[in-house]
Amino acid sequence: MPFAVYLLGLAVFAQGTSEFMLSGLLPGIAEDLNVSIPAAGLLTSAFAAGMVVGAPLMAVLSLRWSRRFALLAFLVVFLLAHVVGAVTTGYGVLLLSRAVAALANAGFLAVALATAISLAPPDAKGRATSVLLGGVTAACVAGVPGGALLGELWGWRSAFWAVALALVPAIVAVLRSVPAEAPGGGTRGAGHASARGEFRALRRPRLLVLLLLGALVNGATFCAFTYLAPLLTGVTGIGTAWMPGMLALFGLGSFAGVTLSGRFADRRPVPLLVCGGVALVAGWAVFALTAGTPVVAVALVFVQGLLSFAVGSTLISQVLYAATGAPTLAGGFATAALNVGATFGPWLGGLTLGSGYGFRSPLWVSAALVGLSLAVAGAARLALANTGTPAADQVESGLHPGAQ
Repeated sequence: MPFAVYLLGLAVFAQGTSEFMLSGLLPGIAEDLNVSIPAAGLLTSAFAAGMVVGAPLMAVLSLRWSRRFALLAFLVVFLLAHVVGAVTTGYGVLLLSRAVAALANAGFLAVALATAISLAPPDAKGRATSVLLGGVTAACVAGVPGGALLGELWGWRSAFWAVALALVPAIVAVLRSVPAEAPGGGTRGAGHASARGEFRALRRPRLLVLLLLGALVNGATFCAFTYLAPLLTGVTGIGTAWMPGMLALFGLGSFAGVTLSGRFADRRPVPLLVCGGVALVAGWAVFALTAGTPVVAVALVFVQGLLSFAVGSTLISQVLYAATGAPTLAGGFATAALNVGATFGPWLGGLTLGSGYGFRSPLWVSAALVGLSLAVAGAARLALANTGTPAADQVESGLHPGAQ
């Protein structure tokens, strides 16, 4: 794998840390800016909404530029948004800076996915995807406890400064390591034609199914992850002092999952998706039933993190295989789909909690969402078989030669 792909993973880590660290900073932000905790929580919602809307829009915009310029532009905007957030005394400005940072993050991830797969060997899209998503999972491990620690020692603004500083070596790395005109990079004059061509390549039904599956699986992941702390403290009986460690354990499982996906997603994606999906449904159900048993609950925190990100990462790589004619927009829509899941999954879990079903209920929602994804995948496969789609078209639509 080219070294530049790992450097892109480093940049993804720095940006992902910004997204995950906020959960440990909300009390300090609320007190400093004189707003309520729910109002401070909207900073997270603004970021998620910016990712959903920004991923396809920024991907289209980036088609006018070379990939190196696009990556640098998004990183610089992300850095400046954090500088503004670190110095502002107004809640409205901070909210706006989070939305701008999300737009930049979404655009960077879309272009980074396209760049990584263009630099990697043609049959290694899964490995390239796992390297980038490894940055996200590493941020999950370090972001929450790291941000909370900085906030406790020097205030919430120090965490924003830390992210800005971490982006400096990432900018230098992209400038020095990513080719000035990566294969398939857009130019200003060809932007509109490239956009039309990529949109045409996105109209395959199999690609839409893969995006839906990604949203459902990621919805299940974040439904459970969002309410993991109250589940472990209120049902399992683990002390609050252990929560950073439990969240980090889930992150370690996630990192192991994307590593596993990198090894098998290119050669055996279908067995990984089917077996991983079935295991995910069973795991969330067992977690819900045994949440009162600490040993089992702790083990499942790691296992479910592993399975969730192994399946999710493989789905993203399959999106990229299915849309070889639209690598940038495919990355943008994949990013949007994952963030749609990250938005509606916790919302569904919150509905069950608000209805009085207890802290185990989000786990049952997660099991149902993954079960629904398996049903959708099965129905789509039957529909494709009934239409008599030629084998070559199946390969072109997402079942690449290794998908057996």
